[in-house]
Amino acid sequence: MRADLAASYGEERLPRYTSYPTAPHFSKAIGPDTYGRWLAELPASASASLYLHVPFCREMCWYCGCHTQIVRRDELIAGYQRTLRNEIVQVAETIGRRIKVEHIHFGGGTPTIMMPEAFAELMATMRQKFFVLPSAEVAVEIDPRTLTADMVEAMRLSGVNRASLGVQSFDPVVQRAINRVQSFEQTASVVEQLRHAGIVGINFDLIYGLPHQTVASCLDTVRRSLTLAPDRFSVFGYAHVPEFKKHQRMINEGVLPDGLARHDQACAIANALKEAGYVQIGLDHFARPDDSMAVAFEERTLRRNFQGYTTDKGEVLLGFGASAIGHLPQGYVQNEVQIGAYAQSIAAGRPATAKGYGLTDDDRLRADIIERIMCEFSADLGDICARHGAEAGAMLNSAARLKPLISDGVVRLEGNRLAVAKDSRFLVRSVAAAFDAHLNPAKQLHSRAV
Repeated sequence: MRADLAASYGEERLPRYTSYPTAPHFSKAIGPDTYGRWLAELPASASASLYLHVPFCREMCWYCGCHTQIVRRDELIAGYQRTLRNEIVQVAETIGRRIKVEHIHFGGGTPTIMMPEAFAELMATMRQKFFVLPSAEVAVEIDPRTLTADMVEAMRLSGVNRASLGVQSFDPVVQRAINRVQSFEQTASVVEQLRHAGIVGINFDLIYGLPHQTVASCLDTVRRSLTLAPDRFSVFGYAHVPEFKKHQRMINEGVLPDGLARHDQACAIANALKEAGYVQIGLDHFARPDDSMAVAFEERTLRRNFQGYTTDKGEVLLGFGASAIGHLPQGYVQNEVQIGAYAQSIAAGRPATAKGYGLTDDDRLRADIIERIMCEFSADLGDICARHGAEAGAMLNSAARLKPLISDGVVRLEGNRLAVAKDSRFLVRSVAAAFDAHLNPAKQLHSRAV
């Protein structure tokens, strides 16, 4: 990474482009009736991925940016699971047939907070209502501090084959500052249990830019993580937005690393993982060379959705649960964020859609360009524009933010082919933003670019 560029561009607050347009542009003009119509219009050849959001945790991690709440009573979780099941049935019946499913992802919150029997029932319902392919990837996000042996067994019997473990940092000083004390031994024990159960796809989530974090502590976390040999790493920069996530006010801003320190931490983690043999993928992922994600990156078939980088080739993502977002050929939909409002909608027999966005032809063109930049650090604008019936020259002329990036050496433009310089790939979000027709720098609520 070039430190001068990190200083120039690193403070920008930009989307991670897990969708385009991004969620702040969703509106209430897209509601339950629209979603129902979009579902009924899905072509017979459609295949889907399913995302289930479980918005509960036992305690709050102060860095968290997810939609979640703290619960002590298992009855609330059980009631939510029943609502999830009813929503799955409703959506499947609206589609009117068992469409193919290639990916299932449980996110949160802490999905494994459910009772094992409830988790198994949800999986059984999905297999009943959808045609879940034998080769489907079934992934679950896990908090190693609360996973039980019974849940591991339920996951095994339900066909789970990938687990994403929140690690963040093994530094005890950092852990206390973010209210997430999690020993290396706890994490190692969970990895062993999962592999013993045949759940061999293991992902680790790490974060840089946390309070008290240093390059040395980041590297120590990487070193210890590598002894457990996960298949993939996701490495995120902490997004400090206490004006929207009030629990983040518990973090002392005076001990947060500044932009250059974050740049150094991100660089150190990336270099350590690459030296250990992992392939750097896009903005924030690393995978073993034989992992399916690394293969997709090499074959230029990598995609990006609300879970980040993915090998999923489908055009349909069905979101279930409070705040869950779905993506259909016609556009995006998001469920009610508040659990009560979500549950009331499902109980009334209607979709819980609170807002969404109907895609235009221009949106689809720009989404393709942004996705290729985010996934490959390059984009053949001539080829992409031609597929959409557009002119590459007109697209380039509309991308005013691209000019300084070219002048600073961040981007190379040869004809209509754009490529991000290797030493500037940490600014890939800045490059993607050049093609974002909806971006308003004065109203950005996103995390810093570095």
